[in-house]
Amino acid sequence: MSNSSAFEQFTSTQKINADVLLTLIRSACNGLERLTALNMTAARDFLNVAVANTQKILDVKDVSELSRLNLSQPSLEKWLDYSRNVHDLATSLQKELTSVAEGQYEQLSRTANATLDKTKNAPGGDVLTATVKSFMDGYGRAFEQISQMSKQASALTEANMQAVANATKAAIGKK
Repeated sequence: MSNSSAFEQFTSTQKINADVLLTLIRSACNGLERLTALNMTAARDFLNVAVANTQKILDVKDVSELSRLNLSQPSLEKWLDYSRNVHDLATSLQKELTSVAEGQYEQLSRTANATLDKTKNAPGGDVLTATVKSFMDGYGRAFEQISQMSKQASALTEANMQAVANATKAAIGKK
């Protein structure tokens, strides 16, 4: 391999790495921006509910009316909406990052296979080929396990969110 070919391969690899890093940074910034907007909206909504509840309490003429006020339901509904939105945001960001990781894995596999094709007939190429294939197999299994664990965690969180929502709705008498 000539010096200019090695340099071109090096710069190409660095460009790919920079593109991946920029994609990850963009995803993180977009996620942070969406979370900030969600938090601002939630803070405004919670403040509006608190003001409305305060107004309801101030409008009470008789102490017996206090027991008929339903002050917790709007707050609980807002909290459930907020929790669901945070979960959806986290799930979306996880999918974006997984997509980037899958793309990187596919690129690494293609590069490794192309390199193996070029070196398998060289002296010692069979040892290099076996080593790289072993590495790629282990990397592939690890990536698959991480991907499965991530999906299981997401499914468990989804089930827990649904259970909390159902329990809260039942507690406030809403079907």
